[in-house]
Amino acid sequence: MLFQGGFTFANFVADVFAVFMFVLWFWLFIVVTGDLFRRHDVSGIGKVCWVILLIVLPYIGIFAYLLVHGRSMAERNAERAKEARDDLRRVVGFSVADEIEKLDRLKSAGSITEAEYTRLRTSLVQ
Repeated sequence: MLFQGGFTFANFVADVFAVFMFVLWFWLFIVVTGDLFRRHDVSGIGKVCWVILLIVLPYIGIFAYLLVHGRSMAERNAERAKEARDDLRRVVGFSVADEIEKLDRLKSAGSITEAEYTRLRTSLVQ
C-alpha cells in the first residue's frame, strides 16, 4: 500500500492507478517490441540496442522509440492492414472491380446515398 492506515479510499485509488500504469506500460512494451521485430529496415545490431534500452530503461526506452519511430509505426500498421485486406480479397476471390459493381447496384437500387457511394468507392480505390 502506498499510504499508511490500512484500506482507505486514497490507498484504493493509488493502487488502481499503479495497476493501470503497469498495464499501460506492458501494452506499450508489446506494441513497441512487435513493431521493432517486424521491421526490415533496422539491422540486427539496431534491434539489439533497442531491446537493451527497453530492458535497462523501460519507460525511457518506450517513450524514446515512440518519439523516434511513432509516425512510421502508424504508416507500417496501415500498410500491413492494406496488405492483409488485399490478401483476403485475393483469397476470397473478390476484386475491387467486383466490389465497385456491387456498389453501383446498391446505388441504383437506392440502398445507399450518393455520398455513401462516393465515400465507399474512394476507400476501395485507394
